[in-house]
Amino acid sequence: MRRTNRRSHQYGGFLPAALVTPAVVLLVLFTVAPAIYAIFLSFRRLKVGRGLLGGGKPTEVWTGLANYTAALSDHEFWASLGRMLLIAAFGVPATVVLATVFALCLDAKRARLTGFARLAIFLPYAVPGVVASLLWGFMYLPATSPIGGGAIDYFGTKGIFFSVANVAVWGVVGFNMVILYTTVRSLPRELFEAAELDGATEFQIATRIKLPLMAPAVAMVALFSVIGALQLFNEPTTLKPLANAISSTWVPLMRAYTDAFVDNSIYEGAATSFLLILMTVAATVVVSAIGRRVGRSR
Repeated sequence: MRRTNRRSHQYGGFLPAALVTPAVVLLVLFTVAPAIYAIFLSFRRLKVGRGLLGGGKPTEVWTGLANYTAALSDHEFWASLGRMLLIAAFGVPATVVLATVFALCLDAKRARLTGFARLAIFLPYAVPGVVASLLWGFMYLPATSPIGGGAIDYFGTKGIFFSVANVAVWGVVGFNMVILYTTVRSLPRELFEAAELDGATEFQIATRIKLPLMAPAVAMVALFSVIGALQLFNEPTTLKPLANAISSTWVPLMRAYTDAFVDNSIYEGAATSFLLILMTVAATVVVSAIGRRVGRSR
């Protein structure tokens, strides 16, 4: 028996590492290594050789911060960043609020058909982003739109921001709702029963008991939403052939893609991508700090 316990203890320490190793290897190969290589490329550029020795053949040389300076001094980069932040200003609060409201409504005592409602709200998340963007694109087109009757210009210079944000919110609300619904279902039911015995209404229980206890999960959902907003790419890229208001550099990720794979300037594209990584890390730190402060105040 003692030998068996010793063997199980040895295998117990080996088995978790063996199960995690393939995921770690794939993460390093397809995420960490490309990111490091992209950072390396962001400090390089091609230089065309001159004279008899150079032969006009381009060579890769070290350029320091020149690619970053070019990206930060480009007006279009800041314009694309502003468009992304404008969409985030609408999309992030809408995502968090809708996911929270749906989770609280599904957990209400008088809620009916909760299984069907959970599936209906979560189903858009299961639809690939490109497919969802195409579906909404045809709904936005005046000739095929069943909403607005052609009176609303969804692809105008102003309406396009709502159109893109709507597609993004529609696709991720279900996933965030599941996170918040799982959180609220894990809360002790005794608190709600005691509040109900004290005469609290369903609305008061949701806003004064459930919502404060859900604050850490809401902060996590907000963090996911902010990161998703900084990675906005699929929706505007898919809608671009349908909307003249969307250019090839409409948001920062589209600009990085255009630099690297359309204009064949992979070094500037790498610099733009690394700037976005820094912005994502900074946003993560800020949102996490706000979430911790809100959690402590509760």
